[in-house]
Amino acid sequence: MLTRLHNDHKHIAILLKILHNKQQRLENAEAINFNLIRDIIEYMQSYAEHSHHPLEDLINDYYMQQHPQEAIQRQLGKEHTSLIECSYQLMTTLNLILSDVPVQNEVLSDSLREYVTIQKEHLIYEEAELFPKWKAGMSDEDWKVVEAQCQERLISDPLFSDDDNALFEELREYIAKAEE
Repeated sequence: MLTRLHNDHKHIAILLKILHNKQQRLENAEAINFNLIRDIIEYMQSYAEHSHHPLEDLINDYYMQQHPQEAIQRQLGKEHTSLIECSYQLMTTLNLILSDVPVQNEVLSDSLREYVTIQKEHLIYEEAELFPKWKAGMSDEDWKVVEAQCQERLISDPLFSDDDNALFEELREYIAKAEE
């Protein structure tokens, strides 16, 4: 389960790098593909917010039941809520732009910068603090219990899996070209 979460984080980092680059281009008054940004945020909303983060929340809840003395209580849930709010605000701005409603470049640039920053800080928190605690504090049997609990939340990654999901095909092609 932890391997899956680490892999998700690697994939999210790829997308955050793209968003950062788009934010920099926007800041420099260069043309950008708003649809690509929307696709990334849509992916984050549909996969990260509805599968990845709930898995982390479930694992954390289980961990906290096993280790109630730990002081990692509510930070994870608060960060996940903050990420949802930030992605919603960013998507709202993007939808305005894509509907030809005038929006200042600075507004989108600031929203992108904030989104990328809090996403990166969140990944660092999980990778540096949370995941190591889970790994050290949970047995193989604990992981089996958690994995069984997570089954209904597990979905295939619609962007980075090998299935024929065409939902994010344009984004997948962009990432493939960027890696060349």
